[in-house]
Amino acid sequence: MRIHYDPKLKERARGLRKAGVLSEVLLWNQLKTRKLRGYQFSRQKPIDEHIVDFYCGKLSLVIEIDGSSHSSCPAYDSHRQARLESLGLTVLRFLDSDVRNNLASVVAIILEWIDQRTSSTTP
Repeated sequence: MRIHYDPKLKERARGLRKAGVLSEVLLWNQLKTRKLRGYQFSRQKPIDEHIVDFYCGKLSLVIEIDGSSHSSCPAYDSHRQARLESLGLTVLRFLDSDVRNNLASVVAIILEWIDQRTSSTTP
């Protein structure tokens, strides 16, 4: 399934990748170059009218890291997640502090999700 995006977001996504928030860089180092079960992830990916932190098209998986800016707008995050889910995507959310302080557990949760998803679709 092809997911469209607002082309105006492309430049902003590029800027976010260059900004390099620590928790995103830490998790990206675990996701890039197909390190998790061979799946390819994109970083700061425009989807629909949003930019998601990480995206795997084969799994229809969005991974979001919630920093301090997310605590001030839960209604927006709720709307955003509902919109992404309406596109058939699954959204896994992690706190910025969990990624920085407990990266191994975050990666384990993602791997568990991948294993559950792929084992249920394998004949």
